Amino acid sequence: MTQSRQAPLTGIRVLDLSRVLAGPWCTQNLADLGADVIKVERPKLGDDTRAWGPPFLKDEDGHDTSEAAYYLSTNRNKRSIEIDIASEAGIKLVKELASHCDILVENFKVGGLSQYGLDYESMKEANPHLIYCSITGFGQTGPFAERPGYDFAIQGMGGLMSITGERDDLPGGGPQKAGVAVTDIITGMYAALAIMGALQERQRSGLGQHLDIALLDCHIAMLANQNLNFMTSGVAPGRAGNAHQNVVPYQVFKTSDGFMIVAVGNDSQFRSYCKAIGLPELGQDPRFVTNGQRIINRLQLIPMLEQVMASGERDVWIAKLEEAGVPCGPIQSIDQVFAHPQVIERGIWKTMPHPTGGTTPTTASPMRFSATPVQYRRAPPTLGQHTEEILKELENLNKH
Repeated sequence: MTQSRQAPLTGIRVLDLSRVLAGPWCTQNLADLGADVIKVERPKLGDDTRAWGPPFLKDEDGHDTSEAAYYLSTNRNKRSIEIDIASEAGIKLVKELASHCDILVENFKVGGLSQYGLDYESMKEANPHLIYCSITGFGQTGPFAERPGYDFAIQGMGGLMSITGERDDLPGGGPQKAGVAVTDIITGMYAALAIMGALQERQRSGLGQHLDIALLDCHIAMLANQNLNFMTSGVAPGRAGNAHQNVVPYQVFKTSDGFMIVAVGNDSQFRSYCKAIGLPELGQDPRFVTNGQRIINRLQLIPMLEQVMASGERDVWIAKLEEAGVPCGPIQSIDQVFAHPQVIERGIWKTMPHPTGGTTPTTASPMRFSATPVQYRRAPPTLGQHTEEILKELENLNKH
């Protein structure tokens, strides 16, 4: 008989004092892994993103609810409790909840919780096992520590917009932000990873610790090879549009009926690519035979490839390149993404019961476990939906 296995974080309780995106993205991942995440929200207002619409979730009669799509995207599998942390009763309640929690996540400005006695140094006295994760714009130290941090500003300040967008010498050139708040998202992921590490370490020491996670730090780390391009050469990379800085050809091409991506990863693939598009001689040309030579001679090579690619239909090219083993793909709108057979097969669009909307869509977690799959237990909670339930549980916990 096969023994059933519980979700990875079953039995772990998280107090979520965060709002907007980076913190909630972190705690949603913890909740997906089975943690009981208690989302603390301001009375009557709640998380700022509840009002970040339209679009709003519609009820069964087609009318807007008060649940913005933005909020719904990042608060699945949590419970909501309304607490005024500026009141003595609210402070006392947060401290009581934290004393029974394994993890606390907050994204107040540096020092913002000290005035309420809810900072790490105060909280660890009551609960030395507590893993306390602070997410801020610039971290707990440094000359910018007390400044607020916002995704868009960090994308500019942290270098991403200097390498994103069309080249300055081409039409439309100039800085461009990413189409989603990537700094917040990657910070939430780093925070969740740091919490996993702290949980593992606590198994040995029995003690919690303070995690200092900064948007700027995470953003710079995310630049990966672009950082090392600069650090090893002394030359700051610039915008290259849809082209790759270190691999050629690895970019978008316009076809006769749309756009597609060609992602040639090595010299063998380049020769296969050239043969597939009817230019086998380019694969043997000394100017282009290695990736290094193709980078040096990019301006000679790319116009020849662009001319040929523009003469054929997108899906015909994709079929030819796939047969030749050359990585490629279409550029799709988000509606086309969710209609794609691979996305349908993977079940990435999910629907959950919702107390005011009847149902709500949600994007499936990309974390796939063979034995303990992610469970979609709760729709993003309405404001204060679980207040009474959590208070009753806390009363029982305090008795024991």
